This record gives sequence, structure tokens and C-alpha cells, in this order.
Amino acid sequence: MAIRQGKTTWRKSSYSLAHGDCVEVASPLPRSIAVRDSKDPQGPALAFSPASWTAFVTVVGDDVRQSR
Repeated sequence: MAIRQGKTTWRKSSYSLAHGDCVEVASPLPRSIAVRDSKDPQGPALAFSPASWTAFVTVVGDDVRQSR
């Protein structure tokens, strides 16, 4: 799926550091979540279904909580 990046509002995590090595997330369409590298805003973006994105965020959150 092509992501129309010019029409999309991208957000960085509030945990992002000032040096900019992070990913950005957007919802360009009602049924998709897009992710891109903040250092390459004109580069490719990955698109996920809302269910896939929720599963990913849940697993990452569980891993972070377990590592504390």
C-alpha cells in the first residue's frame, strides 16, 4: 500500500531523544497505521493493520516492563 506522506501527520514518541534516532507513526487511512524512520522522512513507510499494530505495541510494552 502506498502511503501519501505529504498529507499525513506524523508523531514521534514522547520518549524520543533530541538526536532524532526514532520512528514516527501516523494513521494516514482509517484502517492503517504507518511507521517510518524519522531520519529519512521522504523514504519508505511501512503500513500495518490496526490489529497488527496493537499486537506489536503490546509485545514491545510487555518486553520493556519485563526488562525493568
